[in-house]
Amino acid sequence: MTGHPPRPGGASTAGAAAHPPRAQRQSRPIRLGPRSVAALVLVSAIGVAAFGWPLLADSESGLAHSRDAPWLFAALLPLLLAVVVATIADIGLDAKAIAMLGVLAAAGAALRPLGAGTAGIEPMFFLMVLSGRVLGPGFGFVLGAVAMFASALLTGGVGPWMPFQMLAMGWVSMGAGLLPGPHRLRGRGELALLAAYGALSSALYGLIMNLQGWPYIGGLGSGVSFVPGDPLPENLSRFLAYHLATSLGWDLPRAVLTVVLVLTLGGTILAALRRATRRAAFDAPVDFRPHEGAPRPGRTS
Repeated sequence: MTGHPPRPGGASTAGAAAHPPRAQRQSRPIRLGPRSVAALVLVSAIGVAAFGWPLLADSESGLAHSRDAPWLFAALLPLLLAVVVATIADIGLDAKAIAMLGVLAAAGAALRPLGAGTAGIEPMFFLMVLSGRVLGPGFGFVLGAVAMFASALLTGGVGPWMPFQMLAMGWVSMGAGLLPGPHRLRGRGELALLAAYGALSSALYGLIMNLQGWPYIGGLGSGVSFVPGDPLPENLSRFLAYHLATSLGWDLPRAVLTVVLVLTLGGTILAALRRATRRAAFDAPVDFRPHEGAPRPGRTS
């Protein structure tokens, strides 16, 4: 009985399969399964309704986000947990992914106070964009919301605006995970894409957060005040005038800082995140096999 001759260099096919070349061990975003998608759609739908319902309210609704924000926060936390549980059920996230979520959320929370809210200088945006790009939309949404929650506790910025900030930052990170070319686009092209997205998302964050706070000034009698019950086009035109008059000094510096940080530090941080994701191997199936040469159960040596 003869066996197959050994391959040159003594490398076996089993060894090659167990240790694929570096080109095959690329980091991949944490994929979304059907349950994760359903949970994210539900959270986002509730968020859109929470931001936009005052535009459709009648004049006698007595609306105020200080009233509905506690209910939104009470609904948001279990829904965020549902996104995590659905992702675990879909692909089996383990303690490594939860640990990375905690580390990145803590880093984002620590970056936010560096600008102290001065003229919109918020350095946490670029980290949320880069993390969402590498780790995917589902992980990015939870990361953005948790990081904003942690930063609010750290800075004392807890109020009726906090659940809206969590939703908005979650959308910022989720959008980065939905950008095209996650497996192919690298180098300057990817940095340019992320910088452009970072500028746009930074500006849109200010826009939707203004939509959350704008109804507070209803009834002040100014030309940019919210008027419950007015036709939607008229309220929208007043809102755009309010946004342009009050927020450009905040949104533009935030967008410029995000672009600068992405272009200068983005390559290094993307490489570090991808290296950590590749070593963690979130999408690798767990296979328990006995060590070669170990005694089998029921046999004694």
